[in-house]
Amino acid sequence: MIPDWLAARRATAAREAQQAALPTAAQEVWRYSPIDELDLSKYTPVDAPSAEDLPVEHPLIPAHRAALVIVRDDAIVHIENNAEGITITPFAELDEVPANLGTAVSEPDALTLRNDANSNGVLVSVARNAVVEGPVVVVHDVTADRSVTYPRVLVDAATSSEVTVIDVSTSADVDALILPVVELHAAANATLRYQSVQALGPRVWQVGYTGARVERDGHLTVAAVALGGAYARNRLDSKVLGAGAEAELIAAYFGSGTQIHDFRTLQDHHAGKTTSDLLFKGVLTDRSRSTYSGLIRIRPGAAGAAAFQTNRNLVLGDGAHADSVPNLEIEENDVKCSHASAVGPVDEDQLYYLEARGVPTDIAERLIVMGFFDDVLERMPVA
Repeated sequence: MIPDWLAARRATAAREAQQAALPTAAQEVWRYSPIDELDLSKYTPVDAPSAEDLPVEHPLIPAHRAALVIVRDDAIVHIENNAEGITITPFAELDEVPANLGTAVSEPDALTLRNDANSNGVLVSVARNAVVEGPVVVVHDVTADRSVTYPRVLVDAATSSEVTVIDVSTSADVDALILPVVELHAAANATLRYQSVQALGPRVWQVGYTGARVERDGHLTVAAVALGGAYARNRLDSKVLGAGAEAELIAAYFGSGTQIHDFRTLQDHHAGKTTSDLLFKGVLTDRSRSTYSGLIRIRPGAAGAAAFQTNRNLVLGDGAHADSVPNLEIEENDVKCSHASAVGPVDEDQLYYLEARGVPTDIAERLIVMGFFDDVLERMPVA
């Protein structure tokens, strides 16, 4: 039985979702996306999770970890907690609404509202001054064909705490829709590192939203690795709220076949003497494509803020394509802001240099690609 607050929240969100129009590619934040092809009527929620076990020794699950949560087909099937200073609680077991639930979602739309109306979320709460050794791992696994799932994770890092969270998305080769929402809260002087690893099947659509907030003197890292899916989208809104706060946003994505990787970001500075740094890099092969659209917003009163945004794409082959659209919105003086984007093929001089030293072309190209990703991978919270 779910608690009253959750039932009421779901009912309100369900009504709002029915009234909200579905997004379209005519909207700027959905530009270049195939969202007009989404047919929600194809997908239904899963009645019961698959009985097949996902082994805890899965290659994407670190052996050295502080805790592990496995969610299969929207049902929480496994929780282990080996660390002091953290609690992991399903929403359905909370007596009252978590203090920060929903506060990081800037602009709820018809899809995030559907998550609110259906999700079986998990709260990861880190105590004040706690330093958690090893990552907290959350695995979302989808096995059911023609299913829709609503993953939800809320991470609340209290004052002066430190924690790393890895969120792994896997699936069978099924036709499925995943509508995840992640909320990250780093309180004053807290260090919160969050890394998502998306390794979905080739027919899965994922349309996700990540909202992050970092308070005074806090440090937030949000990293993404995107490898799978037919259409995989993540909108990342980061709010830098207090003086001295820092937000680091990192992504590495690799497209093959006809995959589409779609990233939309917001670096929203509300206070002065804050910093945000974004580095997204992607490699595209075959007929895959990517979209990156990012906005740095410096609000009035945020003097002394520094914000940087870089998106670079390596296109291998004539059929692949990347769109990159960085933006600035500056409403204050005495700030440092820059943005940069690049789309291009492998450098012919680099390729020739390696080939001239006896390296076969395919291996030379692979070395160049790994070198291209090197600075992003070095900054990932977990190798």
